[in-house]
Amino acid sequence: MKTQAGQRNSLTDVSGLLVGHHHELDADATLGAGAATGSTVIYAPDGAIAAVDVRGGGPGTRETDVLDLANTMRQINAILLTGGSAYGLAAADGVMRWLEEKRAGIPMDPADASRVVPIVPAAVIFDLPVGAWHIRPTADFGYRAAAAASVDFARGVVGAGVGARAGAIKGGIGTASVVLTEGPAAGATVSALIVANPAGSVFDPRTGLLWGVGTDGPEHFGLRTATVEQLTHANALPAKGMALNTTIGVVATDAPLDPAGCQRLAMTAHDGLARAIRPAHSPFDGDTLFALSTGSWQPPASFPLPPAFPPDVLLLDELCTAGALCVERAIVDAILSARSVAEVPAYTDLFPG
Repeated sequence: MKTQAGQRNSLTDVSGLLVGHHHELDADATLGAGAATGSTVIYAPDGAIAAVDVRGGGPGTRETDVLDLANTMRQINAILLTGGSAYGLAAADGVMRWLEEKRAGIPMDPADASRVVPIVPAAVIFDLPVGAWHIRPTADFGYRAAAAASVDFARGVVGAGVGARAGAIKGGIGTASVVLTEGPAAGATVSALIVANPAGSVFDPRTGLLWGVGTDGPEHFGLRTATVEQLTHANALPAKGMALNTTIGVVATDAPLDPAGCQRLAMTAHDGLARAIRPAHSPFDGDTLFALSTGSWQPPASFPLPPAFPPDVLLLDELCTAGALCVERAIVDAILSARSVAEVPAYTDLFPG
């Protein structure tokens, strides 16, 4: 599979998707005090085919059953990724309110375009002890994040990534994209946006290099092996509390996929998560990935295959491979984009240069 980076190296390189954040972060926030949480919305103005794959043992989700392949729904209007654990799911109410004002959703009355039911699946991370326990996303967070959705958006300590911790260091939001340049998927774009908040470690304690640089190599990200002094300091950091976890996100493509194809894309995308986090999918994580297809790109003529295979299986195979790569890169991006918050050190502070 040959690829090149997307124009923005961002989730929104997939045409038909926008991203918005809203958060509260006090400059003097410490562990247990001050505001440090937020929400992120992925908005599909024209809708998107969607699926979800939950691998962690402690998920917090909303409207994921509607994406079951046995059920009727085929499209979503937005995805909410949020802090606040189960409390943060309240932010989805605000996203729905904003969409209803835009008359976006399932039409319920042919004579009244305002009568719609927006479809907004959601997933949460557990970030409550980073900052004050009782400050968590509300419906207003979701409304403001949806209203802020645009092609260009910030990464790092923003939105749902404000209170994220990646093992012993600061987590956050990262994103990545690729354009496939050969084969049946040539010209298609695949992208990912990840909120990195895992129980597991994101860097190798022997070298200081991020696990997620494995596929591309450290040179791709401008990283080098840490010094003994840096490693000694980093490895002495206190372990993360096992309740403070979950990595969530979205992988997307502009290639036309049906719900079953999106399901396979979501499943394979977890491979990228497992490459960048060790261990991943633990009983203490709620690792959840959504997959979206906007269908704004059309594939070339089908490649010949043996009769036992559907004609689009090679296309799907390449999209899945690219999806895992984007998730891996997005986790690296989240860690490199993060900064220290509430006494939690950032990777770039531990390993400068």
